[in-house]
Amino acid sequence: MTEVAFHFNVPDKLGYACRLLRKAAGSGAKVVVTGEADLLRALDTELWTFSALEFLPHCHAASADAQVLAASPIVLADAPRATPHQEVLVNLGTRVPDGFERFERLIEVVTQDDEDRQQARTRWKHYADRGYAIKRHDLAAKEGT
Repeated sequence: MTEVAFHFNVPDKLGYACRLLRKAAGSGAKVVVTGEADLLRALDTELWTFSALEFLPHCHAASADAQVLAASPIVLADAPRATPHQEVLVNLGTRVPDGFERFERLIEVVTQDDEDRQQARTRWKHYADRGYAIKRHDLAAKEGT
């Protein structure tokens, strides 16, 4: 069963996603990032400019050929079901990702924005109602310690 984790109170969704992806790629994990198309385009730009000293190899599922998809440690996809990786799925979007259950881990990234938090509560309920154990990581609590 997919391990579900919510990362709450993220001050900068794209910056946090870049740090999360750097950590995952550094550990050898294969990651799919999903969300709305405009958010994925912004993340693509952020991944190119995130660090002057390192590059996070990534591709778009919609435009990459099968060999590039298989070799890329980070795949940006509005439809994660159609990707070759099944290890980690990072959801930056507002909806429950289609096909999330085929991944070992799902990470939901939630900002401090009220609308984003409300949509996250709906996703939390969706997972909980289906029996998924959910881990909660509150970044605001970590800042205070």
